[in-house]
Amino acid sequence: MVDIELMLSALWKRLPMRARERWTRQHLEAYQARELRALRDYACAHSPFYREFHKGLYEAPLQNLPILTKSILMDHFDDLATDRAIHLGEVKAYIEDRRGDERFLGRYWVNSTSGTSGHPGLFVVNRDEWSMELATAIRAFESAGLKLNLARRTRIAQITSTNPSHLSMQGGRDMANWWMPTLLMAASEPLASMVERLNAWRPEMLWAYASIIHLLADEQIAGRLKIAPRTVLSASELLTQGIRRRAVAAWGDVVFDTYATTDCGGIGAECDQHRGMHLQEDVSIIEVVDRDNQPVEPGVFGDKLLVTVLGSRTLPLIRYELEDSVRLARSMCPCGRPFRLIDAVRGRVEESLSFPAAAGGVVTVHPIVFSNIMDTLPVSGWQVLQDADGLHVLLCGVSGALDEEKLARSVRDALKSQGVANPVVEIEWVPSIPQTTAGKTPLVRSDLNGIEFRGISDALSRPPEAPIAGGPHAN
Repeated sequence: MVDIELMLSALWKRLPMRARERWTRQHLEAYQARELRALRDYACAHSPFYREFHKGLYEAPLQNLPILTKSILMDHFDDLATDRAIHLGEVKAYIEDRRGDERFLGRYWVNSTSGTSGHPGLFVVNRDEWSMELATAIRAFESAGLKLNLARRTRIAQITSTNPSHLSMQGGRDMANWWMPTLLMAASEPLASMVERLNAWRPEMLWAYASIIHLLADEQIAGRLKIAPRTVLSASELLTQGIRRRAVAAWGDVVFDTYATTDCGGIGAECDQHRGMHLQEDVSIIEVVDRDNQPVEPGVFGDKLLVTVLGSRTLPLIRYELEDSVRLARSMCPCGRPFRLIDAVRGRVEESLSFPAAAGGVVTVHPIVFSNIMDTLPVSGWQVLQDADGLHVLLCGVSGALDEEKLARSVRDALKSQGVANPVVEIEWVPSIPQTTAGKTPLVRSDLNGIEFRGISDALSRPPEAPIAGGPHAN
């Protein structure tokens, strides 16, 4: 059942967001300071966890507060929640046995992460928080040139996960209404079926994983797909330059990258200047930091993000750790928005591969190292798979000449340049690239014992974190 009031609430929240896009940087930072103070006051007043976690730090600046990881959040879920009726066991039972549009405790939306890093997470938001998440999605649409018009309908096709507890599925379902009729398709649906349904639907906006955009662009260029979207939004996966070029060849300069997480909601969105993704800094305070949680300069890749969601109240997120490696632009966007830009994404730590280093220890290789090579190949899909035998480069859909030995040598050389000792690389042809249960086709994947290998990697490359005196911490 369509919740018109929810959509109207999201549109209402979008109005002041538009005004904030015309602010000065100084005005924005003053607003952040006020909203941060309100968030910290609320968290300490209503969350037993934060009263201990931030004990003695009430007047401390944000950068001096402890880091909230997903494992800490899940270990202290009940005490972190500000509604004392929320209990982790009941949230888990709700996820496993949810029925239709029924809300948890009748009033909460629950989103779950896939747990690809070994630590699945559950995130509970109330109606006000959820409508703000929808408002950030509307901002992404509008930044990409898709203006919502209440006098006409805009057909949307969303191809992501159809798991009812995933952010993309719940968001797509709740935004579907008379003004935005939405075709929801699973990313795992057979390609031929996708093409047939899209041709019948004729979407004005296509919203999909980057890997799906790549496949559909090939179908469009081949003449089997015949759609003319005004906007193509990439979500949830690394949008490489190769995929972007293919999509532009298929539909023109209508491709826009977006950045959202189940944990923190909308984080970034690309505008029509195509200089990168604007951080939604009136919604969250985002710190790009190194492994020691120290800020990195623009133009330098960080090791992770620390995100403070200013409107979070049910599960307050203050300096919440996302293991994503991004780079801030050295300059602001000419569009005039006061928000900083992410001008490059190197990939998530959980999507990186770890190898024995030539100098001893372990070295981490990000997905972008592989995409810089693979995006030049005449293939429709690729994936780098790591197992006990070495590295397997999976390829499908060849459309031109390809020298396998030269490719293997290029990958080996790239790994050696990253400090990898004696990399073993094999090229393999497959009918299609394997997908995850969510329908994603990750660019890199490891079949090694993830817990054991990542544990070795972390022990060698990260200093131990001291627990916060008097407060809870991860075991």
